[in-house]
Amino acid sequence: MTGKNFIVEVEPSEEARDGKPSMGPVYRSVFAKDGFPEPVPGLDSCWDIFCLSVEKYPNNRMLGRREIVNGKPGKYVWMTYKEVYDLVVKVGNSIRCCGIEEGDRCGIYGANCPEWIMSMEACNAHGLYCVPLYDTLGAGAIEFIMCHAEVTIAFVEEKKIPELIKTLPSATKYLRTIVSFGKVTSQQREEVEKFGVVIYSWNEFLLLGDNKQFDLPVKKKSDICTIMYTSGTTGDPKGVLISNNSIVTLIAGVKRLLGSLKESLTVNDVYLSYLPLAHTFDRVIEECFINHGASIGFWRGDVKLLVEDIGELKPTIFCAVPRVLDRIYSVLQQKIAAGGFIKQTLFNFAYSYKLRNMRKGLKHSQAASLCDKIVFSKVKQGLGGNVRLILSGAAPLASHVEEYLRVVSCSYVLQGYGLTETCAGTFVSIPDEMDMLGTVGPPVPNVDVRLESVPEMNYNALSSTPRGEVCIRGDTLFSGFFKREDLTNEVLINGWFHTGDIGEWQPNGSLKIIDRKKNIFKLSQGEYVAVENLENIYSLVPDIDSIWIYGNSFESFLVAVINPNKQAVERWAEQNGISGDFNALCQNPKVKEYLLGELSKIGKEKKLKGFEFVRAVHLDPEPFDIDRDLLTPTFKKKRPQLLKYYQNVIDSMYKSAK
Repeated sequence: MTGKNFIVEVEPSEEARDGKPSMGPVYRSVFAKDGFPEPVPGLDSCWDIFCLSVEKYPNNRMLGRREIVNGKPGKYVWMTYKEVYDLVVKVGNSIRCCGIEEGDRCGIYGANCPEWIMSMEACNAHGLYCVPLYDTLGAGAIEFIMCHAEVTIAFVEEKKIPELIKTLPSATKYLRTIVSFGKVTSQQREEVEKFGVVIYSWNEFLLLGDNKQFDLPVKKKSDICTIMYTSGTTGDPKGVLISNNSIVTLIAGVKRLLGSLKESLTVNDVYLSYLPLAHTFDRVIEECFINHGASIGFWRGDVKLLVEDIGELKPTIFCAVPRVLDRIYSVLQQKIAAGGFIKQTLFNFAYSYKLRNMRKGLKHSQAASLCDKIVFSKVKQGLGGNVRLILSGAAPLASHVEEYLRVVSCSYVLQGYGLTETCAGTFVSIPDEMDMLGTVGPPVPNVDVRLESVPEMNYNALSSTPRGEVCIRGDTLFSGFFKREDLTNEVLINGWFHTGDIGEWQPNGSLKIIDRKKNIFKLSQGEYVAVENLENIYSLVPDIDSIWIYGNSFESFLVAVINPNKQAVERWAEQNGISGDFNALCQNPKVKEYLLGELSKIGKEKKLKGFEFVRAVHLDPEPFDIDRDLLTPTFKKKRPQLLKYYQNVIDSMYKSAK
């Protein structure tokens, strides 16, 4: 690799041998060429992260929420680090009064709010495993996680209490105490107590630990601080064990990276907490903010009010999934189109001029300062006026959206990549490097990375353009899957975590994610779809002979190509007065609508999540076959070939469904 390069080779490549695939060289960030960052002194656990900031910045604003006055949202009201600490101590004492001990599991269920963070910090203080409960992992996921993780106490958002009650009596094998972030009704109290579980409102719970004091256990780096459940390819969610060491190592790496780029987080930074705390991405970002004594303001939990919350909070760092940034892009495009000829012409001129200068290597802040002032400042104001960095994660961001936001937002726009198992941020693009568009950037300075060839998919880690499965090594890695040593051993081999994602090294040392080794993919909102599992469910529709479901990380919904059952379709058409032969019926919008309805019925019956529903279908009268190279000799679907064959159909389905 030549030219400007952000990675260095630390170990050579390995040729294929003993039936093992070839491995590319081991690379690490150029900012770690002399070794990984030293651990931050005194920072051994997540509890230390918080305590050190309470000592350093007791009067800084820490957690804020919008005040509601006469039913209307007002300003953000803040609690200082010291005020939060005092409440966390009370929560911790109350937890211990319920007989909960070090190593026990504590569930947290609900939208991001100050109580979520306080409950988490109380877990950190007393050595409990914090177990976020997240309902988009599928029907029955909450019950499964409660039982699998052996949750003994659960903190829950007031409006989620009915959902939690549904896990009883199964969860009562371990569950003893429920704490509402708000109030509790007398009916809920009765219902819960029938199962031998005690339920408290937030204020009642805080009183339990009054005038009581419990010694905090000594915490080690290797201690588990959280079990983060994530969707598997099929079957139940997997519990990813994350240690204190993973999080404190990540913080040291972020510090090194920002310092190398002459950037840093400061006490004046403000973060909008709206991405789920039940995901590692948001959790580690908030830990970084806490570590710097910065402020975290919470949204109101309604995506339609998000822009208003941004306007009031005025964050300095904005983290998003591509779906949110796609929305921002669409809104901006519509506003410019509606602005009339002169405004449109001015905008297009300013855009082209700034982009050209950025491509020449000028920093975004110097590329067109007059255009920023006259044209693009309005976009910046739309994000509150103070945003200096937009970070996209959880799924790939389309290159045209990334380029557009880099030009018009007057801030850095960085794309990152990581998994729950790697404690989120593992790659992140470098500010003002335009040739990193469409990539996830180089590795962060605390991991080693190599590609492993995947011969069955024709990916070679030793070719002139190295491609292969992304493998990661370092202290940010997870400690295994809870109660699933078999799954741990499948993906963690000789210290290397096999991500299942196929990457391609770029000449500048950034990585492009180009494929997935297994048949699981993410939609643009960051949700995983186990496609084979869905196809099995939708195949239960009797009027369908075969179905191929497609989605990708740039789209927020699924589409499908269906081979309908000839007799069933002809019978339905006759009953509904629709004429034509089978080929014509497969083109008929009413037939498509009917089969889409049948898919929805089975989806509802099987309690599929919203993003698992198919939104558009194409009906092919000709069955998938071996002759067209769409099936293997054992009749398994050849997905890359299906995509190639139906690409035009897929494109038009997405276009018309939007």
